[in-house]
Amino acid sequence: MIVGLTGPNAAGKGEVVAHLRAMGFASHSLSDVVRDEAARRGLAPEREHLIRIGNELRREGGAGVLAERILPRLGDRDVVDSIRNRSEVVVLRRMPVFLLLGVDAPARVRFLRSLARCRPGDPVTFEEFEERERQENSSDPDAQQLAATLGLADRVVTNGGSIEALHAEIDRVLAAPGSLPLL
Repeated sequence: MIVGLTGPNAAGKGEVVAHLRAMGFASHSLSDVVRDEAARRGLAPEREHLIRIGNELRREGGAGVLAERILPRLGDRDVVDSIRNRSEVVVLRRMPVFLLLGVDAPARVRFLRSLARCRPGDPVTFEEFEERERQENSSDPDAQQLAATLGLADRVVTNGGSIEALHAEIDRVLAAPGSLPLL
């Protein structure tokens, strides 16, 4: 089974990855493809650089290029993080067993989480955070389209509470009737 993750910045996707890893899933991130390209270009892995490079890669190689590059790395029990474009979902749905899981949280909660983790290049005001979100929700088919991608999710988890509550919700969603079986 391949579980794909999508959702806005600081919604808790990394926590979902950690939980699935503890369940025996191998983890991959489409952002790794972009970070590798940033390193090749000698650029720091700051969010602004990564957004720009990801968009450039999509324009040059097609909107699904990041997913195309990750496919050879996938086995039969993997989680793929950082799905940010509808075409990436189309590519990953080629896998025999694929579940797209959306992770979301209220904007203020996500902003506070973003501040707490102190990643280089993250916004330091709520206004900057909102502007970055607008950039990540483009109508350009070769850019990030987080809201549109979240709309394709098979299931969406709202992560407004504790890590334990998030883990319990992930377990519930994966065990729910109609969810794909965990191999």
